[in-house]
Amino acid sequence: MLSGLRKIFSVEEVKKKVVFTLLMLLICRIGAYIPVPGINGDEAVNVFRQITGGGQNLFQLVDVFSGGAFAHMTIIALGVMPYISASIIMQILIAVIPSLQREIRENGEMGKRKMGKLIRFATIFLSLFQSALLAKYALRLNFSHPGIIVSGLLNVEVAGIPWLFYLVIMLTMSTGTLFLMWIGEQITERGIGNGISLIIAVGILSSLPMTLGTIIKQLNLDSQEIGQLTFSSVIILSIVFVLIIIGTILVIQGMRKIPLQYARRVVGRHETQGGSSHIPLKVNYAGVIPVIFASSLLMFPATIAQFLSHGNWLGNLVTWLSPGSWFYTFLFVTLIIFFTYFWTATQFHPEQIASDMKKNGAFIPGIRQGKPTQEFLETTMNRITLAGAVFLALIAILPTLVSKILGIDSTISHFLEGPLF
Repeated sequence: MLSGLRKIFSVEEVKKKVVFTLLMLLICRIGAYIPVPGINGDEAVNVFRQITGGGQNLFQLVDVFSGGAFAHMTIIALGVMPYISASIIMQILIAVIPSLQREIRENGEMGKRKMGKLIRFATIFLSLFQSALLAKYALRLNFSHPGIIVSGLLNVEVAGIPWLFYLVIMLTMSTGTLFLMWIGEQITERGIGNGISLIIAVGILSSLPMTLGTIIKQLNLDSQEIGQLTFSSVIILSIVFVLIIIGTILVIQGMRKIPLQYARRVVGRHETQGGSSHIPLKVNYAGVIPVIFASSLLMFPATIAQFLSHGNWLGNLVTWLSPGSWFYTFLFVTLIIFFTYFWTATQFHPEQIASDMKKNGAFIPGIRQGKPTQEFLETTMNRITLAGAVFLALIAILPTLVSKILGIDSTISHFLEGPLF
């Protein structure tokens, strides 16, 4: 391991990318401890713990994804979820609007820039909307638990609405989300790996000390009585954690190699011999993007319902969409499978591959060039994508199943999802 690290840092370009990535992630973690002006972060955390309790619920999952920033109501409390939601919306619009899809594909780099611009505008709108809902919810909490909001912000009212408080919350939290979005893009372009996934993963890993503390506390080592957790449960959790890491690596790196052969060609007066190669079709072409998309899409409507519910039908919706419920798990698995196929369909283009093969004189043994090759690639990709999607969904719900079976704390089970990101 040490020799591998030495090799990495011996290459100057790789060293710069690693250092840049670490610095950007460090800045993200600093933002998780800067509360919104006028908010008492300590009091907000105390109230948050009273609300969440020990069971699995939506706010606890949102807090895990934001690295604890949500509970403290910091400037990055919304995390990168508005950006991910905006990306989902744009991908769906491109898929259902042929003219937009054609414009993005044909314009190349300009099309990508336009798509990025639209995603940023959608991110701003969603950030303002969600931060306004969070501000309204914070006001409601402040009435029952005074001290969360500084009274000076609430004294500036117009028509009974504390507009200054809303303005501060919306501007600071939206700015924090846009800043995280920019950091994620910078890491993707100039650093190592996918920036957004790394930001989410670091947020989850930041709960490691608290998770270890919860495990030690529930083991009840200071007493002769049996704790909520046993050593056998800890061993099972460790095995599950390792299996999730191994399974994630296998499902992302797994591929099926489609053999290729090249016909003999005459170049000038010389005849070149036909060679052989292969097309690597990934078992899971979308990587862990379906898990991120599914989590974000489920959290978005549930968060809105949580903020607006007052014992009405929205309260039932929150119960159904609470992490750990069977309905939530069913939707989570369904969305993972859907987004795996959806992302693969938008990124994998068998017609282009078949056309390029025909131009270069390549063919799959036993398959005619052109349309038959395209259909063969589509069928093969659909089959292996199904296996990859189901396997990825099983890995994603494994922490929830373990939590249900062993009856462990939800903070521990949520931490087990970290390797997926």
